[in-house]
Amino acid sequence: MDKLLRDKKAIILFVAPALILFTVVLFIPIGTSFYYALCDYDKTTRSYSFIGFGNFIKLAKDPTMRIALKNSLFFLVFSCVSQLIMGLLLAALLTNITKGRNVFKNVIYLPCVLSSAALGLLWAFLFHAKVGINNLLANFGIQGPAWLYSTSGFITLPMWVIAFVSLWQYVGQSMMLYMAQISGINKSLYEASYIDGASKVKAFRYITLPLVKPMIGTAMSLNAIGSLKFFDLIYSMLGDKTENLKMDVLATYLYRTGFSSKGGNHYGKASAIGVILVVLCLLATGIINKLFKTENYEM
Repeated sequence: MDKLLRDKKAIILFVAPALILFTVVLFIPIGTSFYYALCDYDKTTRSYSFIGFGNFIKLAKDPTMRIALKNSLFFLVFSCVSQLIMGLLLAALLTNITKGRNVFKNVIYLPCVLSSAALGLLWAFLFHAKVGINNLLANFGIQGPAWLYSTSGFITLPMWVIAFVSLWQYVGQSMMLYMAQISGINKSLYEASYIDGASKVKAFRYITLPLVKPMIGTAMSLNAIGSLKFFDLIYSMLGDKTENLKMDVLATYLYRTGFSSKGGNHYGKASAIGVILVVLCLLATGIINKLFKTENYEM
């Protein structure tokens, strides 16, 4: 084995297929998008002309871009914080029960594997202005709000609604990651703490949390990337109304700018939004990895 690891030709032979695949499906498209972000697309001739940072300057002055950036950052913060708290809480609770653990675990994780488009249509029906939840509230003489159509507030009500729906759908993923990490902790550590008089709350604070810290960084990185490129649930619940409702995020604004029939085909500007999205993902994961940088512990 050592001889094989020292053989450079063998290393290149084994690494080459994965490197070629990553280059074709990842590095080349990213590099192309960076180039197109510096160009202006002519619809008539279908050609690109180099304009430097012109697209980024236009986006800096674009009020819709500022709304999309604000909403994406809101999703980033809300997703990371809420999924950290709820995921850890559910993981700790399910780890300490024996009867019905698998049932609860599967029920909580089930929304993660379901289609976001189908779930979006379901929740759009439940939050409709005249049916669903509002119809139920009307039976008690309560007039429900316009859950998906209100445009007031710094963070609009539809944004809060979709953020909570997103939490419901994806909290199972964080829970499973934390449960996998908690199950690997040596039980003798807890037994020793209980002998010394520690309560379950203190055992969770001083044993579970420090040893789960590496997984917290991994889970939050996944949540950050997923929240920044969030698209399918918003589009399936609101459709083309995102601009009118101040509900644009970076992904929906990119789609409408580059591909929508309403004012689309601005590929250079859409590529610039994509570059900003990639940079934000890299910054978010870099900050999270810096905050949750840990040493390896024996568990």
